[in-house]
Parts: sequence; structure tokens; C-alpha cells
Amino acid sequence: MTTLPTTTPDRTTRESSSPRCEPSFVEWIRELTDLREDMLRHESAGLARAGSLHPAHRLGASNLLHYLALRSRDVRPLQERLMALGLSSLGRSEAHALATLDAVLGVLKRLAGEAPAASDAESSGPNFEDGARLLEAHAEALLGPPRPNRGVRILVTMPSSAAEDTSLARTLLESGMDCARINCAHDDAASWKRTIENLRHAERLTGRRCRVLMDLAGPKLRTGPIEPGPSVIKIRPDRDPLGRVVRKARVWLTDAANPAAAPGACDAVLPVESAELAELGENEVIELVDARGSSRRLEVVRALKGGVWADVAATTYVVPGTTLRRIEGKERRDFGRVATLPAREGFLVLARGDTLLLTRSQEPGRGAERDAIGRILAAARVGCTLPEALDRVRVGEPVWLDDGRIGCRVRAVAADHVALEVTHARDAGEKLRGDKGINLPQTDLGLPALTEKDHQDLEFVAAHADAVSLSFVHEPEDVVELQSRLRELGHEDLGIVLKIETRRAFERLPQLLLAAMGSRACGVMIARGDLAVECGFERLAEVQEEILWLCEAAHVPVIWATQVLESLAQDGRPSRAEITDAAMAERAECVMLNKGPHIATALQVLDDILERMEGHQRKKSALLRPLQLASHILDGQGT
Repeated sequence: MTTLPTTTPDRTTRESSSPRCEPSFVEWIRELTDLREDMLRHESAGLARAGSLHPAHRLGASNLLHYLALRSRDVRPLQERLMALGLSSLGRSEAHALATLDAVLGVLKRLAGEAPAASDAESSGPNFEDGARLLEAHAEALLGPPRPNRGVRILVTMPSSAAEDTSLARTLLESGMDCARINCAHDDAASWKRTIENLRHAERLTGRRCRVLMDLAGPKLRTGPIEPGPSVIKIRPDRDPLGRVVRKARVWLTDAANPAAAPGACDAVLPVESAELAELGENEVIELVDARGSSRRLEVVRALKGGVWADVAATTYVVPGTTLRRIEGKERRDFGRVATLPAREGFLVLARGDTLLLTRSQEPGRGAERDAIGRILAAARVGCTLPEALDRVRVGEPVWLDDGRIGCRVRAVAADHVALEVTHARDAGEKLRGDKGINLPQTDLGLPALTEKDHQDLEFVAAHADAVSLSFVHEPEDVVELQSRLRELGHEDLGIVLKIETRRAFERLPQLLLAAMGSRACGVMIARGDLAVECGFERLAEVQEEILWLCEAAHVPVIWATQVLESLAQDGRPSRAEITDAAMAERAECVMLNKGPHIATALQVLDDILERMEGHQRKKSALLRPLQLASHILDGQGT
């Protein structure tokens, strides 16, 4: 590596000598000039291969191709040399790659005493002002205008209750929501319509506009149904650390023939077949023998119309047909029995080394069958909601279940099933329930991104939403198909969002972006849950960075999604890691929150975090706002 001289000529020497090129400058100029020509070649070839681009995205497409050419090389040695001169290291060139390189090249030529070539002023890419301006314009076209206090929008997943709860949308808008997300994998068109009507009503009340984004379900692989568990209710009082009862369990007993809902919170509801239930009074005692053969007592504390409240002081397992006895003095008399109870949700328990058969059949799955000494007679099995996906599975490929909680490897492929060996699970084993995600990160499934259901749902989405998310997109052809369908429906102006949730989609991101740029409004959602499973949790940080870089180069807005402030939204208390994650999300144009009981609080906290972070950072650039700590020490207030 050529280095700059460590000594500086005196003024006389500098003034008397003729301009000359330092050998290092010549080498660097040659390297940058070669890189510039490579960027232009990639642009020309890439635009020739790209499909029809919307005029609003032509500069973005050129800049994306320039940036891809730049990032196809290892420019780290050059970066170090440029930084030593106090020049741009090209490290923040995403939004204006060619303009950044041209600026550095121009300075180097002047330092070397060269006159810039006329061609240096000609650039097919965006200038420094264009990059930020285009990205913000495209974000506004897709997500709506930003709030005065922050530029990053907040997208909230609407719960099913939003269709009936007319006040929820107003609360969310007033708490900081900018966009609402409706997932077509849940509920139906009637429910979606009521949710949107409630949103529009809330807009009129608050004066705030809210964009509606609807997710198509896509070809999501999930586990099939599992045989239900036993029909049993566990009634358990609260105990202190020493096992002493601190609160008895409260049970609502009601007539099975004419059941009444519990008039308050309770631990269990028991439907009872008895003509004497209405005769029970306070302080009466009911006796039963539970499923484990233990004698238990229920003390009636209040009789109401429709049933009675009773307290239980010991853990009790109740099954259908359990006989209830009324204690009258020293006498015990049968007066009724427990009626039908709902079956528990079924699940499989899987441990490392176990075999799981992933079947084409939709018959309810079941756990492993064992003999008297625990030897497995038949392996556990569960169906796959898209059995055609099993056609492409090969021996040795990994399979992840339930958001990566259970890891497997394909051991054998048969006509009616795929045999999996469990390789990752907790020591005590993991429970696998029905309707849980299946990820095949190394398998080319060959499934279309738009299912028959998606085509039907798209008619509603096009008529009622502002943008549509394409789930499980893999190929540019998936995007083109969606755009074609929107044209058929007369809504080609509808915004589209590409959900990057598989390894295959990530590896094809440049092609997917160029396809999406055929639409006026487009964006990308980083679906970090599935993406972490597909690419590996240890790679998620790197993958989401690369997505942010490429989308900024294309001037395409990004939605940072999955588990943002999840503990806060669900339980009312965030973790330290979640706060840091939310602060990092400021680098996207939009952040998505999932539904939860404390969603309004999560909205307010996220709004505050994003507003604060925007004063410190914009994309990869640190903003040097005044620091209170610095002022304290300079004013003599520090210690």
C-alpha cells in the first residue's frame, strides 16, 4: 500500500515546484476510475434486464445498480486510505453511490494537480440532495406523510376485536399510530370491513389520516391439527412459596341444560346436570372425588340466578361424569354430575433424538406410541397444511418448527411422509401444537406467492386498502403477477410491500426490488421472525443491515417488523434488549408493532424513543446535536 509522505515540504519548495501527481494519488484515481466505469457498466446491463420501471423509480434503479457494483468489491483498503486524507470513505453512499464516488474522485484529481474530465460531471444517478428527497417522497407515497415530531411512521397490527371495539382505533391514533395493518390470514371480509370503517370514523374524530396495509396470507406452511387432549379442567388455588394457600380457587357452577355465563372472573366453569343446583345456598359443601382419586370439597359462597359461586382450597382435576355429593350433616347424598367439558388443546412433546413424521394427510396428529417399558412402537406424526411442499424436500435438509423453537433434519423421504430427526429442543423437550409455522430454509418449494385464497382476498384489498403486502415472495415473477392482477382489478396504483421472510427472498432482494419498482408506491417489510429462522438467528443482525442498505440505495422505504417492544405490548413491561432494538429501528422508514393488551402504552413508548433517536442518528450517520454531558463539563458543572 502506498502511503503519504510523513514530512511536508516547506513553502519555498512547494511554490517553486511544478504540480505533480503523488504516486498514491495516481493509484487511487485509477482504482476509483475503474470502479466508476464498472458501476456504469452494471447500470447499463441491469436496466436492460429489468422490466418496466415506473418513472418515479428510474433514478433509484440506477443508483441501486451503482451500489451493487460498489459492494461487489472489497473496498476496505481504499476506505482506510481515503479516511487518512479526511475524505469520504464511501461508507455512507447508499442513497447516492455514483455522486459520492465522483466527489471523492474530483478532490483526488485536484490534489494530484489534474483537471477533472468533462465526463466526471455527467452522472446518471441521483445527487446528494436527490437521495434523501426521493426516499422520503416514496415513503410518503406508500405510508402517508410523517408526523411533525418524527419522520419514522408506526404501523400497528389490528386485533380481531378492532371490528367490534369502536373506541380502539381512536385510542391507537391518539397514541401515535400512523398506519394500520390487517392480516388476511385471520378473520374474514366482513370483519375487515368493520375494522376499516372504525378506522375511518376515528380519523374524522381525531383529524389524523391513517393508511391501511393488508397482508395477503400467502402459501404459509403450518402444522396440521393435532388430536385433542383429555376433557379435564384443572382448578388450582394460589399458594405462597411455602405451599400455603393464599387465595382459594373460585368456581362457577351452572345448569348444563340452561347454562349462564360466569358473572365475573373465575378459575373454572363447571356445567352441572342436576335439578337441585338452584336449591344450593351459602356455606353448603359439595364433595367430589377428582380424576386422581383425591377427595375434594367445594364451599358455596353465593347463590345467584343461573348458578352458584364456590371456593376450592386444593388443586382439583375434574372430568365429565364426576359425581357431586351434597353434605347434609353426617349424610352424603348424590345430587348431580359434571356434564360435558371441552377437550384440552392437543400437543406433541418432542425431545432431541426423537422422530417426527411430517405427513401429507390432514388427519389429526398424535404423539409417539410406546410399550410398557417406554420403547417407541410408532413415531409421533403431524400433517402439513401444504403437502405439495414435501415434493421438494431432500434428505439432510433442515426443517424448523414453531418459529425456530424446534429444529429438525430430514432423515428419510417416503411417498406419504417425511421423517424428521429432532436436533434442537430444550432438555425437557418442546411442545408442538397445531397451526405452527414450518420453515424449510434450504428447500426450493416452487410454490406460487399468490394462492387461490389470495386472489379472492385481493379483490377486497384493492377496493378498501391503501397498500397490500405480498407474503412469502421468492421470485420477481411473484411481484409481476401481483402487479398484473392489480391492473386487472383497476387498482394498479395500490402500494405494494414485499415481505422478506425467507432466505430465498433475501438472496433475490435486488431482483425483487427492481420488479417492485414497476409500481408507483412500493416498500419492503423485514419480517424478522421467519427471517431469523431461515437465515439463522446469529445472522439476523447482518441480514437486516444488508436489507436496509439495499433499500436505501433503491430509495425504497423499509418497515422494521416482528417483536418490537413485544414484552411491553403483551405484559406491560419491556426488556432492556427491546428498548435498544426499538432505538435501532429508527433507521427504517416505518416500525411495526404487533397487537397486545398494552399496545397503547407500547405506542407511546415507541413514539418517544423514535423522536429522541431522530436527533442523534439518520440512517448510518450520527448527528452531532448538542450533548448535555458536554455542556456540563465545559460550563464547569462536571466533577
